[in-house]
Amino acid sequence: MSPDSPIPDFTLRQLAYLVAAADDGTIAAAAARLHVSASAISDAISELERSLGAHLAIRRRAHGLTLTSAGAHVVAQARPLLAAARELATSLAADGALVGPITIACFPTLAPTILPPLLAGFAAEHPGVDLRVVETTQDGLAGRIESGEIDVAFVYETLVPGNPRRRRLYALPAHVVLAADDPLAAQPTVRLETLVDRDLILLDAPPSSEHTLSLFAARGLTPRIRQRVRSYEAVRTLVGRGLGYGILVQRPANAASYEGFPLALREIEPAVGPVGVDVLWSADADAPPRVRALIDFATSLEWPAPR
Repeated sequence: MSPDSPIPDFTLRQLAYLVAAADDGTIAAAAARLHVSASAISDAISELERSLGAHLAIRRRAHGLTLTSAGAHVVAQARPLLAAARELATSLAADGALVGPITIACFPTLAPTILPPLLAGFAAEHPGVDLRVVETTQDGLAGRIESGEIDVAFVYETLVPGNPRRRRLYALPAHVVLAADDPLAAQPTVRLETLVDRDLILLDAPPSSEHTLSLFAARGLTPRIRQRVRSYEAVRTLVGRGLGYGILVQRPANAASYEGFPLALREIEPAVGPVGVDVLWSADADAPPRVRALIDFATSLEWPAPR
């Protein structure tokens, strides 16, 4: 492309095909997802390379597609361009209303608290917005906010890959979950030293597991883990059966396990610091109006407080 040319020689479609192939790892996978032929994507990438005068990707039949340094640069620059193009098309059809998709990521342990008011309340106010939910752990967020694959994420105050913008929704200290007939349930608070020789049902999902173990480590203690489970409700169910105790942050209104066994929630003594729950979004690009509206809606709600 000539430096004096007012119009680039490449197209948004060529950029989109390169980004898709980079994301999927192979041209065949990108073609299947986009419902086009593999040759269409391959030809588009070749045309883009000719237009830019740079080799963007190494294509090997058995090893998929690998971006060159120039290709990685183009993909990074193409993402906000493609997002802006999608927003332009959406805004012209909106007639002033908020429309279009929002992809929401949420930690599984937060989903029962965060998602219902968003999917009910925000959706009722803005029926033209399509809310799409992705439940994922901290590890599953890597790069997905920066790439634009996820618009907003609801997470615990913790280390999240990248440097996204954030707002605090609420903060709760961890508490001990006991079977209602456990002798410790008769006490208003529980010391970790009292629990250390008992069986712990550990919520083994980052960052919950790390936080629980850090509470003990801060006091020079090592808990005796009986079971590691990935589900918040599995912890409460096993505790309700009398198989151990749990340490959790979220506080559901229903004080019974999934099976209906009564549970007791007790604060930890001495008090532990609260765990923040934040909403995150990309710092690399301006959030479209519908995403900003969702963030404002989420931060305006009354979220749970310690009981």
